[in-house]
Amino acid sequence: MTSLTFYGGVKEIGGNKILLEDNDTKIFLDFGTSFKRRSLFFEEYLTPRSSNGIGDFLTMGLIPDIPGVYREDLLKHMGRKPEEPEISGVFLSHAHADHANYVSFLHKDIPIYCGETCKLVLEAVEEQSQRNIENEVINFRPRPLRRGDYKKPPTKRVFRTFRTGDKIVVDSLEIIPVHVDHSVPGSYGFIIHTSKGTIVYTGDLRNHGPHASMTQDFIEMAEESKPIAMITEGTRIQHGNTDESEKKIYNESKREIQQCRDTSIVDFNFKDVDRFKTFYQIAREVDRKMVISFKHVCFLEKYYQDKKLDVPSSKDENILLLKPKRLTGTYIDSDYTEKYIQKRLDYPNIITAEEIAKKPKKYMVVLNFYSFNTLVDLNPKKGIYIHSLSEPFNEEMEISYERMHNWLKHFNLKFVQSHCSGHISGSDLKKMIKTIKPKQLYPIHTEHPGVFRKLPTKTRVVREEKKYKL
Repeated sequence: MTSLTFYGGVKEIGGNKILLEDNDTKIFLDFGTSFKRRSLFFEEYLTPRSSNGIGDFLTMGLIPDIPGVYREDLLKHMGRKPEEPEISGVFLSHAHADHANYVSFLHKDIPIYCGETCKLVLEAVEEQSQRNIENEVINFRPRPLRRGDYKKPPTKRVFRTFRTGDKIVVDSLEIIPVHVDHSVPGSYGFIIHTSKGTIVYTGDLRNHGPHASMTQDFIEMAEESKPIAMITEGTRIQHGNTDESEKKIYNESKREIQQCRDTSIVDFNFKDVDRFKTFYQIAREVDRKMVISFKHVCFLEKYYQDKKLDVPSSKDENILLLKPKRLTGTYIDSDYTEKYIQKRLDYPNIITAEEIAKKPKKYMVVLNFYSFNTLVDLNPKKGIYIHSLSEPFNEEMEISYERMHNWLKHFNLKFVQSHCSGHISGSDLKKMIKTIKPKQLYPIHTEHPGVFRKLPTKTRVVREEKKYKL
């Protein structure tokens, strides 16, 4: 028997957790955080308790209560006995949190399969993040019941990495990863050969990015496989074609920065290596130094390890590191307790906000909203702020968005929205489905699964935790 059970990504964007069973073989496709569901119960100062293991997550329905999946130490904290793993592996499509983060809860003996670059991204995230049970994807520190046992070293997870062209055999399954274009490098779709036929999983992908050819490779291979089922993302099923592209961001942003005679600030997701390269190119061409944070450097140095990404070194002559203000506010080395900062304090290209403020026309500063208090030190009289991120799509984001504009207004910074989605347009998505011609379609990662019923393909609008036999 071959079946699919969806434990996340159902009528929501993200949170993908898909159980594929083929005879006695069980694997998960992604195991991510459901931000929408988490926000129903928790916020910044009301969070799940690590002292209760995964008890809060299970009780509030943030993860499925199924046997043979979770860490022994987290089960003990909620009064349950340890369980032997019943899952043969988890295949991550990419490193975004809504697909990968809840790997942190999984039993240490369950292998994690992902792209080589995907693992580099996860390592960068872990290096600069505060450690908690929701983001310990690469390594985790066991949480024993006795305080004295907390001195035990971290446990390393079993990672098995791949690239396009590899074939992975897990018991009765043969999984073929194929690269796709998305807003984070190391993204893959999967072509999975089961005892009943081929299943295709798109992960997240787009057809309008700078590497659209990779998505076309996936579509062609998926079509050739003649799938009996296809699991597809549907984030933008209601959106038609647009003129968005990385080239458009480059043109818009370069024009705005060239016209700016004062402070230039940009904000984008540093996981998006294409966006980094766009602004790095602009900075060089307009003769400004690109100033990034120590958190950003964690990503850049991991990307630098993958020569195919073709990114500069963190000590490149066109890149500076913005030293944050801590404790005494005097920039003395003893102010910094974060290991990812401590290990880089001897870099020769470090700069402070006060130094930038003396000659703002020489720099382009990459500044995340949650570091906007740095504007007090940069003290811009006027300038530009390029928001190269998606616009708010929930109430919490709208509140932050309004607060962001208050900061910009206070410092007389012109707001410019310039972004390119990481997800395929509705028009391109429909074309992809018609090309691949699956016998059955399972739309997930969408708030509008019913729209897929209008397509000439048998569509299953999935219900969470229902088992679908193929």
